Amino acid sequence: MAELHVELVAADRKVWSGAATIVVARTASGDTGIMPGHTPVLSVLETGPVTIRTTDGGTVIAAVHGGFISFADNKLSLLAEIAELADEIDVARAERALEKAKADLDEHAERRAEVRLFAARGLKAHA
Repeated sequence: MAELHVELVAADRKVWSGAATIVVARTASGDTGIMPGHTPVLSVLETGPVTIRTTDGGTVIAAVHGGFISFADNKLSLLAEIAELADEIDVARAERALEKAKADLDEHAERRAEVRLFAARGLKAHA
């Protein structure tokens, strides 16, 4: 089975590293799926979920807020300003943040909270 090496790094730490069969991330040009052998890519990461299908059949979902994505030679780097794995997200806190953002009419904060909730709930399709 073909695989690519993935590094998901936030500004303050390495979030996840390993082998994957596909990674889907939201870029400036829309949702982008990267599989082994994909053409080289360099793009801006938008606030959105990142879904990593691991070579052992598992799924890793992270909430990513800004950054860059780079792919070449079957090596994918996701360099995020902020990134949280789904199991690190406090759902109750994210729900409170969403309600506050809606009350404050803060679209950016609302989007960040929605992405965190999406990742934490482990949905299969992008929001």
